[in-house]
Amino acid sequence: MQRRHFVLGSLSAPLVRGAASFVGLAALANSAQAQFKVDVSGIGATQIPVGIGAFRDPNHCPQPIADIVRADLTRSGLFAVSNLGGETLTEQGPPNYAAWRSQNLEAVAGGSVAQVAGGRWQVQFRLWDAVKQADLGGLALTVMPGDLRLAAHKISDYIYQKLTGQRGVFATRITYITKAGQHNFSLNIADSDGANPQFALRSREPLLSPVWSPNGQELAYVSFETGKPVVFMQDVRSGARRAVANFKGSNSAPAFSPDGGTLAVVLTLTGRSQIYLMPSKGGTPRQLMRSYSIDTEPTFSPDGQSLYFVSDRDGGPQVYKVGLNGGSVQRITYSGGYNVSPAISPDGKTLAYISQQGNSYQLWSINFATNATQLLDDGSDCGHPSFAPNGQIVLYSAGGRGGEVLKTVSIDGRVRSTLSQAGVQVREPSWGPWTPDR
Repeated sequence: MQRRHFVLGSLSAPLVRGAASFVGLAALANSAQAQFKVDVSGIGATQIPVGIGAFRDPNHCPQPIADIVRADLTRSGLFAVSNLGGETLTEQGPPNYAAWRSQNLEAVAGGSVAQVAGGRWQVQFRLWDAVKQADLGGLALTVMPGDLRLAAHKISDYIYQKLTGQRGVFATRITYITKAGQHNFSLNIADSDGANPQFALRSREPLLSPVWSPNGQELAYVSFETGKPVVFMQDVRSGARRAVANFKGSNSAPAFSPDGGTLAVVLTLTGRSQIYLMPSKGGTPRQLMRSYSIDTEPTFSPDGQSLYFVSDRDGGPQVYKVGLNGGSVQRITYSGGYNVSPAISPDGKTLAYISQQGNSYQLWSINFATNATQLLDDGSDCGHPSFAPNGQIVLYSAGGRGGEVLKTVSIDGRVRSTLSQAGVQVREPSWGPWTPDR
């Protein structure tokens, strides 16, 4: 993995100029990429035994709905998933509680998929509690063929929430950068499991630091297409894009405030990397702090009242916190001499970051309630952590034998998955938010 040094030296590297091309979601169906290969390891501290029957499918649905649901639940590490021996079970049941309990199942789901008017598909499912012998409800979704996977992910989210009490994230999306060759970069959007990857932007020049707006409608990122780093904003659906930070020197490391109205960016207007706040629609930047150090990689706290960031003000790079209305700067990381790339959990209780230990860049977390640190990945080249919107999983990049890949790890470090694409380097991921349609 080509690591972006804390001093941002690579941001001033020589460039071969060239144009970027963007693609809106309306055209994404024509710009599909190779699918991710997903490998899962580890299990949760406890697993819920769940049976997912074969869905009745008289019209041969182009997506294997039940298989997608089983894969989602298995990937979470929280469920021991059975296919009921291949038995077909619809949303009508009937529930066979005695048989299910004899198989030690705690919950069972069944459903059906049928083609309806207008080329659409109706997906129905129901979930039963095999222990309490209770109907836990279900979903009836009518979707176009391109949204069949989304329908399956919504079923997985329903099951996850009913059985764990926490909202699922299977229907959400991720964004990331790929590099294939010296001058072939792309900004990409995929399902949370890495499936259905699509190009949002292609460029001959480097792309960096993509982040989702809180409403999931826009992406902010850094592009070198003009010969220097400039922060762009792009509408996810239409592909329309605009430069929002194109000031003298370097413009980098965008981060949205929780309400989406403010963008934190790192500018070199004074010659050093400093953090500025500006309207997310564009406007005049306001310098947050004035220091003789390098301040970079800002990320907002969930309440929007403060920023976490990286600074070398005490020597080597460490993670700090500062209020948006001023006040003293609080140092957060102390273990190790090089700690960067802070990511805060949605509940504000956990910080994930990258720590250099010897020659390795490892993924660590801090529990703010106990101040305890935890090693989440001891690999040699981790980077750019991003929390799932439910705070239970961290998505990040990592170096592997075949190059750069994406990985996920549960917040307790027990369950891991690797998402890799043949022939490309995959880096700088960001996990998208929940949205009304997801």
